[in-house]
Amino acid sequence: MFSTSDLKKGDVVKIDGDPHIVETIKVQKPSARGAVTIYKIRFRNLQSKRKVDQSLHGDDMFDEADFERRPVQYLFGDEAGITFMDLQDYSQFSLSKEELEEEWPYLTEGVEGLISISSEGRVLGLQIPTFINLEIVETIPSVKGGSVTARTKPATLSTGLVVQVPEYMAVGEIIRVDTRTGEYASKA
Repeated sequence: MFSTSDLKKGDVVKIDGDPHIVETIKVQKPSARGAVTIYKIRFRNLQSKRKVDQSLHGDDMFDEADFERRPVQYLFGDEAGITFMDLQDYSQFSLSKEELEEEWPYLTEGVEGLISISSEGRVLGLQIPTFINLEIVETIPSVKGGSVTARTKPATLSTGLVVQVPEYMAVGEIIRVDTRTGEYASKA
């Protein structure tokens, strides 16, 4: 059993009998005496991929879901889906673009730190690292004398994702993208 105050990003709990993964947690501590701390948590149903937002108290309880985390490697992919290999038993499985809707813009060959989440022998989802390095493939030319903290410009990355980057960045540079927000984090 998990209490709401013990939940962390990536934990898997049962809600209405289905496994849900914790995506984000925001804590609101009221300033009034006797007021209760509120936890605003976004869950994602691992079977239907539906998002569930809940406001909870710290002592609300959840059942732990039966699941297994295993490291996987990206093998190959096309427009329809991606094939992965389990790094423990070397078995292969495929996930469709619909099943990887949130993760799709960050997946490229050679990306490390991928974890599959499975239950009862069926892969339910994929957990990706917080930061992923991607190459800029298209952007307007860099501005001479552009400062690091000045304005931003749109840049298309190798996966097709478009992010705002500092105006001094150029095509071919590798950047770190925060997968939680989909925003530029730093130069790699």
